[in-house]
Amino acid sequence: MQLKYSITLLLSLFIGHSFSQTRQQWRDSLEVLNAQIAKDPQNLHLHLLKAEANINLDQWDYALAEYGKILHQDEKNLAALYFRAYVHTQQQHYDLARVDYEAFLRLQPTHFEARLGLAHVLQKMGRKTDTVDELNRLVQMFPDSADAYAARAAFETEQKQYDVALYDWDEAIRRKPLQSGFVVSKADILISLNRMVEAREELNAAIKRGVPRYALKEWLDKCRH
Repeated sequence: MQLKYSITLLLSLFIGHSFSQTRQQWRDSLEVLNAQIAKDPQNLHLHLLKAEANINLDQWDYALAEYGKILHQDEKNLAALYFRAYVHTQQQHYDLARVDYEAFLRLQPTHFEARLGLAHVLQKMGRKTDTVDELNRLVQMFPDSADAYAARAAFETEQKQYDVALYDWDEAIRRKPLQSGFVVSKADILISLNRMVEAREELNAAIKRGVPRYALKEWLDKCRH
């Protein structure tokens, strides 16, 4: 079964590259920022902007260096901690990413994306119990969040814990009834369990709610086989 949603994919919806500029525009911005930093090297805001440009140019080591400079001056700089954790994750330095996420969360314990990022890192480290604990905490802290339930459901699906995953997909769908990704993730489990009638009912109910039929076509076709 191919997952429609995973913690990695869900996290990418919150954190990722900015597509408002082309790579050439980012390079031009970087040139300007380097000149400004040369004149004002203690300006942390300029270093944050430079790190953002480095990230959007996939210059991970340069971004890490910028965040390191910022945190050397201001060890509680939330933006630097958060995005350094992201960069460490991109470089598969999961142990270092965990340290930064945990440092961030000590300062900002109710930050949804950082908690999701920590869960993602723990999963990548193979720490299943810790991942479950963090996802449970996410749901407890954000009980109205469809994405919190979807993150936990995605992990449970990967672990083949289908009964609890179906419950969590239901909770996610209840909070975001027009999110097609949640619907097909639930349908995918039902189809894999050969519960075709239930899968078809789920898909048809989604269409009646207003989910576009074309978004569900692949799964509707599977139900006919």
